[in-house]
Amino acid sequence: MGNPPEKIINEQTIWKRGLYMLLFAFIQGVAKFVTFIVAVFQFLTVLVTGSTNAKLLQLGRSLSTYSYQIYLFLTFNTEELPYPMGDWPSD
Repeated sequence: MGNPPEKIINEQTIWKRGLYMLLFAFIQGVAKFVTFIVAVFQFLTVLVTGSTNAKLLQLGRSLSTYSYQIYLFLTFNTEELPYPMGDWPSD
């Protein structure tokens, strides 16, 4: 006849998660690009001034933590949705 209600809900949930996974895979690509830009600017800052930029250090750390959260979600290690569905990672 039909699928039991639990199986239908589970199938709907997995498809919803699949859509979130596609969204976060795209966001991860953007975050990776931004992280690269931050790294280049930090390198140039050190090259010119001889010291790191504190704001870039903080941004790089924050982006790294965010990327880690996305990878945890994409690999089914957590059900917690990363930003923008959840909170931005705190330091």
